[in-house]
Amino acid sequence: MTIPMKRILFLLAALLLTLSAAAQNGKSIYQKYSDAENVSAVYISPAMFRLIGRIPDVETGDGKVNLSPVIRSLSGMYIINSENAAINENLRNEAERFIKSGKYELLMEAKDQGETVRMYTVGTEKLINGFVMLAAEQNEVTFICLDGQMPRDEFEKLVSEQLAN
Repeated sequence: MTIPMKRILFLLAALLLTLSAAAQNGKSIYQKYSDAENVSAVYISPAMFRLIGRIPDVETGDGKVNLSPVIRSLSGMYIINSENAAINENLRNEAERFIKSGKYELLMEAKDQGETVRMYTVGTEKLINGFVMLAAEQNEVTFICLDGQMPRDEFEKLVSEQLAN
């Protein structure tokens, strides 16, 4: 190899490492903030989703909802709830960068008395590959990320049933 070719390969390798190191996902955000003071964190593994998916119906306020088609398709759930003023802005900014970099589409936004809740999905017409909810108010930030391949029709049916109740 000539020197210029080696230099080009080195630059490409460095670029790929930089891109992968900078890439955010729900798991990396969870890992970064889950041990911080005044932060509640929950991770649900694929094994737990398979177990829960065997339970056919779940009682909700007004009746039964079949969550198994959506739950069985999940590969991870990451929840961070922070009341730590020192990290809330960073958590919110990182979550927003993750949402933008993943090309998530805004599903819903609600604002009430200083609290903003946004829900996003990413996927195709038939499958949702990810769902993110980001809720922020003055002293608290909540980040929820679901990974998997959820059938869009089942997910939308579930959401519409809950909004109707």
